[in-house]
Amino acid sequence: MTSIKSLRWLMRKKSGLSDGGKSSFKMKQLPFLAVLCTIMLFIVYRTTKYQYHQEEIDKKWSFWGQPKVYPSTSGKLKGLPRGIIHDNSDLELRPLWSRSNSRSKAVYSNSNLLAVPVGIKQKQNVDAMVQKFLRENFTIILFHYDGNVDGWWNLDWSSKAIHIVARNQTKWWFAKRFLHPDIVSIYDYIFLWDEDLGVEHFSPSRYVEIIKREGLEISQPALDPNSTEIHHKITIRARTKKFHRRVYERRGSTRCSDLSEGPPCTGFVEGMAPVFSRSAWYCTWHLIQNDLVHGWGVDMKLGYCAQGDRTKKVGVVDSEYVFHQGIQTLGGSGHRMTKVSKPQRTTMKQGGVGIDVRTEVSLLSLV
Repeated sequence: MTSIKSLRWLMRKKSGLSDGGKSSFKMKQLPFLAVLCTIMLFIVYRTTKYQYHQEEIDKKWSFWGQPKVYPSTSGKLKGLPRGIIHDNSDLELRPLWSRSNSRSKAVYSNSNLLAVPVGIKQKQNVDAMVQKFLRENFTIILFHYDGNVDGWWNLDWSSKAIHIVARNQTKWWFAKRFLHPDIVSIYDYIFLWDEDLGVEHFSPSRYVEIIKREGLEISQPALDPNSTEIHHKITIRARTKKFHRRVYERRGSTRCSDLSEGPPCTGFVEGMAPVFSRSAWYCTWHLIQNDLVHGWGVDMKLGYCAQGDRTKKVGVVDSEYVFHQGIQTLGGSGHRMTKVSKPQRTTMKQGGVGIDVRTEVSLLSLV
């Protein structure tokens, strides 16, 4: 038995020597080839994952959910390589000195934007508003229509906000020029508010949670029933609801029922506190005419930008509500107003003829 085993061993040894040790060499190569294949598979995997990640980013930050097609073949950009083209921006403040990796993490740190036209007379109210939104990680931009920026620097948060100055210009003038869709495309929601809103009963985070869950592309917080100025019943807070999309009313020529399909019965928010999704703002920005002043009448047209059925995509949030103080600043006396259904008129004399200034501006805005 032992002799048979010895014979087999001698035959295997002879076979190994007869091929010059090539079989032994091949066996030694196998671990190296396995490691090499593993490395190559890992490289292919990482490359594929990176490409997929970049495509997802393009989809996420494009307005319509499709990857952007860069106009690299156009005459103006023909000289640029495709990878270097960056056709949007943001309103995030950047430090003067930082590493590239820490800087890239800060680019999309804030997912929502609050933009407010402000005057120094409303500093206290704006301070309370901004503090609430900053705690919820909002980007803040203030449009100073009175030219006074120095009066805000003593507030702790002032250096964290973006300040833009243009005397005697309105919210819509600022928005058209400084909130271009390519500039605000990183933000999920754009809050374009007036400065005279009390936010004691308002939580930005809970508000965003509700409009996301209910699919509201255009919305506003409800108004406290005790607000100084209320123009439309649909904006008044319903105490028993979290949100509402329509109102039922019979007053004068207004008949609001389940059959109503447009403002002021449904699909309507007012211009003092609108909130837009990214896609809705893309549409709204193009809706705003370049010579629009006060914006009277624009709120009746916002439903066109609801990204679908305005009776479902536009709504008023009741559980998070604000107090509208109704303080006129531009074009007004600056004093509180009583509850009215129409803006108060300001009359000037020119050549002995009375001219209704606010009506003239309103008519221009609707052209």
